[in-house]
Amino acid sequence: MNLLVLTNLYPPHYVGGYELHCQLIVEALRSRGHSVRVLTSNHVIEGVPSQNEQHVSRTLNIHGLFGHPFRNILKLQQLEIHNNRILRAEIEKSRPELVFIWAFAGLSKSMLHTLQRLGIPTVFAVCDHWIARSNEADVWLHWWQRRDGSLAQKCLRSFWELTGTRKRLDKIAPTTPIQEFKFQRLYFCSKALRTFTQNAGYPVSHGAVIYCPIDITKFSGVVKKASQPIQKLLYAGRLHEDKGVFTALKALALIRNKFAGELNIYGAGHPDFVTKLRSFAEEWKLPVKFHPLFDPGDMPDVYRAHDALLFTSEWAEPFALTPLEAMASGLPVIGTTTGGSVELFRNKENSLTYTAGSAEDLAQRILELDSNPILRERIARTGHEEVRANYAAPYIIEQVENYLHETLVKKKPSLSEVPA
Repeated sequence: MNLLVLTNLYPPHYVGGYELHCQLIVEALRSRGHSVRVLTSNHVIEGVPSQNEQHVSRTLNIHGLFGHPFRNILKLQQLEIHNNRILRAEIEKSRPELVFIWAFAGLSKSMLHTLQRLGIPTVFAVCDHWIARSNEADVWLHWWQRRDGSLAQKCLRSFWELTGTRKRLDKIAPTTPIQEFKFQRLYFCSKALRTFTQNAGYPVSHGAVIYCPIDITKFSGVVKKASQPIQKLLYAGRLHEDKGVFTALKALALIRNKFAGELNIYGAGHPDFVTKLRSFAEEWKLPVKFHPLFDPGDMPDVYRAHDALLFTSEWAEPFALTPLEAMASGLPVIGTTTGGSVELFRNKENSLTYTAGSAEDLAQRILELDSNPILRERIARTGHEEVRANYAAPYIIEQVENYLHETLVKKKPSLSEVPA
């Protein structure tokens, strides 16, 4: 297949698991003989060296996210024209059979309408809430649909419509509502995310579900014997209120005279919140150690150096990678069942679960894991086997490859001359 991947960020300049997931799939498809080009933004992480990437074009512009400024409508118009022009040029150059669309937050949703008008088959890999939030989040498309705002905005919008400017713009930077885009071929990383997107008003119930892959050659470990006590608990992720790390500290405070182990926290967050966490740990004299933002390449060793993972997220995560990595590394997991996690965790079978936000409930699960070594080894072994069987990269990549191929079989592209 000849594929064009369209995404907002791409490693090594990235912020999270969605981008790493994309890269893993891209490299796997390339290794299987497919031609894959990546069109992404010019976003740069300071201090991260650029790489020689002949198959990656970093020429799109981000609007309003990842430290990029929000622009007024006149400057935003130029950004929209630029991104659509770049997309058309890339399509004319590489002549893809199919466009494979990933994370789109901060990118011009008008490009989706351009693709639809060109009649090129598209497949969406949806691993966050960007579709559900597109109507409000995309400033360009929302600006054209809204009827509120300042008098100056209303006058400019009316002037552009009366003079035919909008009609001319629409040919090079579409202004059509995002709701009019037809998401015909897409898959989600969880059933929960598909339901969330559908509840936001998008007809996507036909979307498939393909879970996130794990590189089990990298994230590997031996399940520890029941005779080995729990000495080191691990939290890894963003330090933010909605991630539940403060709940973990409160739980430790409740059992500080009953649990002899420690908690290692790997991650970074807003300085004020980190100070709040540190102050609470110091006030209650908790056995907690804070570690700076980690290099993802170090995480396999971090998992193997610990005895259990606390996955404490309190928001509806689409489908988290951290517990998958921990399970693949042989760790038992205590976690919440918000969002897509309910599709992974089964209490006392492959994990221990607790009510999100309840320090008391989490404290009891920690004590249960500590005092019941047979249960601890059993859930760790079950989780380890299930992740390696159901989420290993080759297994997931084959599902993705089949879905892409099926899309082309259903609708062979007929590329005419690409509009200028």
